[in-house]
This record gives sequence, structure tokens and C-alpha cells, in this order.
Amino acid sequence: MARITVDHVEEEFTKTTDKTNCVFGICSSPSTVTIAQKLIAEVIGTYFVIFAGCGSVVVNKIYGSVTFPGICVTWGLIVMVMIYSVGHISGAHFNPAVTITFAIFRRFPYKQVPLYIVAQLMGSILASGTLALVFDVTPNAYFGTVPVGSNCQSLVLEIVISFLLLFVISGVGTDDRATGELGGIVTGMTILLNVLVAGPISGASMNPARSIGPAVVKHVYKGLWVYVVGPIIGAIAGAFAYNLIRFTDMPLKDLVRSGSFLRGTSVK
Repeated sequence: MARITVDHVEEEFTKTTDKTNCVFGICSSPSTVTIAQKLIAEVIGTYFVIFAGCGSVVVNKIYGSVTFPGICVTWGLIVMVMIYSVGHISGAHFNPAVTITFAIFRRFPYKQVPLYIVAQLMGSILASGTLALVFDVTPNAYFGTVPVGSNCQSLVLEIVISFLLLFVISGVGTDDRATGELGGIVTGMTILLNVLVAGPISGASMNPARSIGPAVVKHVYKGLWVYVVGPIIGAIAGAFAYNLIRFTDMPLKDLVRSGSFLRGTSVK
């Protein structure tokens, strides 16, 4: 979730080598191997984000030993840890809303979007399945996200907190003037704050994969659309807002008219 850019090393390497290498009848290319590595990183990263985050929820509901602030800290820490672990491999999205948003703003190739989303959903479902096997998850101990109030209330909260998340990620993860080394810490702290504020009402998903995985495993689909629509809308709006205020010599009205804000780069 912290840094999303096209892998220039991959492009140059592909240009200077044969496009296909056949060994024992199996054909592959450098780009295919690299994409496979990214997808594996996304599966593993998403798995542990969901396993730790949702695990803290179910442990607290069953044993009462984690507490709500502990859950908030767990979500922030696991995201931070996984960003620093695989961010340099896959970009550490772990979130379909992040992947879709960066593709829209031309910081991620469209052709890889479906692959990333499948990998993220796979990681979430596997982690949710693990938790369901390890713990006796009763309806009262469900670790997914279900609106406590109305669907509209949770939808608004999901849009707002997802807006903040992508606004922050756009600042620390895509702007060269920011201190990129702190991206994982800042992103983790943003998630911690969002869970602290919205957790008791909407569950503070910010991530369709986080909600879909537990819903599929435990067959709880109440209000699931909120956690698909809300994060995507909020994420796109947050990245849009940051790219509007990003430094440029072009007047705002001309910037919007030209569509340069979609590229997220300074216009000189």
C-alpha cells in the first residue's frame, strides 16, 4: 500500500533478453516470473494482514484479552510490518481499492489489476479459513465486518476513512518530496487511527478483501456491498484530492481541464 510504480528494471531486463525461455517444455519470460513473484507476495502479505488483524478480533471476542485499543494497534502494526516486508516486491497493496485507485491514476498497469485482486482475495479467504479452523467462531465471535447501525452510516464512514488512507498513501508513497522510508509507519498509524474511530460502527474495513474473505468463509453477507463500494469510492476520492493539491505550476482550472492530475506528476 505504500509504493506503487512500474518496475523499470523489469522493462529493461525484458528488452535485453529473449521474450521466452523454454526449459523442459515449460515456457516463461522474465516478466512472467516477476509478476508471479508479485502475486505470491500479495497473497502472503494479505494473508498475514487478515490473519493478525481479524485474529485479534476473534481472540478478543472469545477470550477478552486483547481489548479494542489492542485490536487497533494490531491492525496498524501488521500492515506496517508487511509493507516493509514485501513492499519492494509487489508494492504491498493488500487491498483491491488501492490497486484499482493506482491503476486509475496511472501508477499501476491495468492488465495486472485482476491478477492482484484475485491474489488479495485468495490471501484473505485463506487467512479467514485458517481462523475458522483454529477457533470456534460462533456468530457472536464473527471476525468480519457488519454494520452496527444503518448501512448508510457505515457507508459514509468507510468512504471517509478510505479517503484519508489513500490521501496519506498518495502523499508518502507517490510523492518524491515525501520521506518514503516512513511510508510503512505512516500508513500503519493511519489505519490504527481509522480503526479507533470507525471500528465500533462499521468495523473500519477500508479494504474489500478484508470483508469478503470472512464473509465467504462464514457465509455472512449482511451489508457486504458497503465494504466493496465504500472503500473504492473513498480511495479514488482521496487520491484525486491529493493529486489536485500536488505541486504544479499550472493553474488549478487548467490542471483539471488537461487531466494532468491523473498522472500525479508535477507539470512544469
